[in-house]
Amino acid sequence: MNYNQYRKGRGAQKNTSNKFLEFRHETRDDFLEFCIKDGEEVASNKTRYIPVFPKSVVNKVDSPDVGMQYSMNPYQGCEHGCIYCYARNTHEYWGYSAGIDFESTVLIKKDAPALLESKLKSRSWKACTIVLSGNTDCYQPAEKQFKITRACLEVFLKYRHPVGIITKNALILRDLDLLKELAKDRLIGVNISVTTLSESTRRILEPRTTTIKKRLETIRVLSENNIPVNAMFAPIIPGINSHEILNLAKAVSKAGALSFALMIVRLNGSIGHIFTDWIKKALPSKADKVLHQIRECHGGTLNDSRFGIRGKGEGEIAQHIHGMARIAKQTYFKHKKFPKLNHEMYATYKDGQMKLF
Repeated sequence: MNYNQYRKGRGAQKNTSNKFLEFRHETRDDFLEFCIKDGEEVASNKTRYIPVFPKSVVNKVDSPDVGMQYSMNPYQGCEHGCIYCYARNTHEYWGYSAGIDFESTVLIKKDAPALLESKLKSRSWKACTIVLSGNTDCYQPAEKQFKITRACLEVFLKYRHPVGIITKNALILRDLDLLKELAKDRLIGVNISVTTLSESTRRILEPRTTTIKKRLETIRVLSENNIPVNAMFAPIIPGINSHEILNLAKAVSKAGALSFALMIVRLNGSIGHIFTDWIKKALPSKADKVLHQIRECHGGTLNDSRFGIRGKGEGEIAQHIHGMARIAKQTYFKHKKFPKLNHEMYATYKDGQMKLF
């Protein structure tokens, strides 16, 4: 295999086969081209957006590892191109590859706000925090054009329903007006992903994402406006960013984050092949060491599917990582606490609306 042809501007360096298909159909990328900065080359495949029409968008989360009960994703696929992203495998359900397809063919759920409102109007629905997004970033570049996430936030505000957000894009600040209104009643919690303080690492690990400087600034602005922020150090990759935990904690705490959480990388499904191909092209001198250390955290494999263990890892390396996290929390977050969201206003609002009928 030729590991010398590194494709700048994309995370995945190839398309892996789709386990659900006997053959993978080719797609034409003929729509949006992302603007590459800092001298990076434009990848040959542009990004295209395809509308899809699911029957529902609020998903029950069965995994006990991710800290949420319900999620919704306005977009399937993500142009950010983070090489480690666990959501890559879900693209195969739609007939695409978890590789380049995942970040160059983005499915758009334009009906998401209407479907969300239908869910919140349901007589059987009881308030439970719904997270935007549990799968792909709700503020990825597509959101600037389609504004589906903003429309969903308007629905949450209308029904006084609690909502969480996970993102690594400064575009969230566009919706500061809605976030401030939600925050007045403790209806919003934001999780900002910060995986490294090194721009050179960020560019190859998460090639089409907001810079680290802008992410820290986003945490600062949100915090100054009384919008609670949790920082996500996810994933921690041994040999790449595992040495940064204390510095990351210090930086996000200084910016105003109230807490942080981390997960050790696991390369499930097709991601193991995609990541291996990527690291041998992007970081050839570190590749074998990093892959070995990841295996050390998962019993000799790149992935562990066991609930309660898969995100934490096992062994000496994992123990060291969690030890650093404990020190970081004690040092930089000792007197900080992320608040619980308000689930009472939705019930009051809903009851009041029901009395009108």
